[in-house]
Amino acid sequence: MALAALAAGARLGRRLSGSGSELRPGRGHWTAAGRSRSPREADTPVFQYVGERAARADRIFVWGFSFSGALGVPTFVLPGAGPEPRSGSRPRRRIQPVPYRLELDQKISSAACGYGFTLLSSRTKDVTKVWGMGLNKDSQLGFHRSRKDTTRGYEYVLEPSPVPLPLDRPQETQVLQVSCGRAHSLILTDSEGVFSMGNNSYGQCGRSVIENEIYSESHKITRLQDFEGQVVQVVCGQDHSLFLTDKGEVYSCGWGADGQTGLGHYNVTSVPTKLGGDLAGVHVVQVATYGDCCLAVSAEGGLFGWGNSEYLQLASVTDSTQVNVPRCLPFPGVGTVKQAACGGTGCAVLNDKQQN
Repeated sequence: MALAALAAGARLGRRLSGSGSELRPGRGHWTAAGRSRSPREADTPVFQYVGERAARADRIFVWGFSFSGALGVPTFVLPGAGPEPRSGSRPRRRIQPVPYRLELDQKISSAACGYGFTLLSSRTKDVTKVWGMGLNKDSQLGFHRSRKDTTRGYEYVLEPSPVPLPLDRPQETQVLQVSCGRAHSLILTDSEGVFSMGNNSYGQCGRSVIENEIYSESHKITRLQDFEGQVVQVVCGQDHSLFLTDKGEVYSCGWGADGQTGLGHYNVTSVPTKLGGDLAGVHVVQVATYGDCCLAVSAEGGLFGWGNSEYLQLASVTDSTQVNVPRCLPFPGVGTVKQAACGGTGCAVLNDKQQN
């Protein structure tokens, strides 16, 4: 299956100021001091697409907002920064309107998009297993001496660049999945746990929050291993993280002001902690989050949700706009749920009849 990445360009089409950790959209959701409790982003949706069929599984296509470098094509950002794109593409535009094939020597098996940056990974046995491109003010792409644009006030990596991981057995360990949030990233391996990097202002990297920590050009990569069971899926929300284990249990950490950590409170949590609520005793097979809303699918085909419900994502069980504990979401007529997805303002499910 082809991997197609849209590098969260719609959000970055809004005003950028200060640093990668200080995205300030026109409606004021982000500030240098922190976050508001109720995001309003209905006017600037983000779309992500994944192709259904392709001749080869190692081809990756990118499109969307290009000026942050998140599409990995230098000439989309700076004239003369590298080879001109192939005939038919539109170089040096803020928007790449159609899928553009990214030329890579590696066979990419996982791709993820953050707010103006992209992570790619391969199951190669080489030392380098992860590559990043785009905004890197908070070292969400790992340590790079990033190109700095003083006029726009942020740092970026123009093309896919290796992300060094502190692996004990680099020749044996495989990277299974990458995930990206607003300014933090998670990397799942098969045998050495989960690695987190980037902005940890709310504990989303699973480590203690350090006041006034400087994230720019940071070498800090944290290994997370203290789970009951092996982690099989990682998902980044805006400023929180979810982890699913092979025991079907869900853990979370990070910003919780909308209840998105699902831990029964609205506080910051810096240590991955197991969720309860309606998920207690339930075997979960998939988790999804985007923005501050979260969904989980059980092995029996049940759907559960928590977090932000400002756009009625969780209206089947509550009128509240914030739910801080997982709740079972009844949807008569949907049937058995096989997969769930979250957007910034809405949700979708796929049932056992391949209907969504």
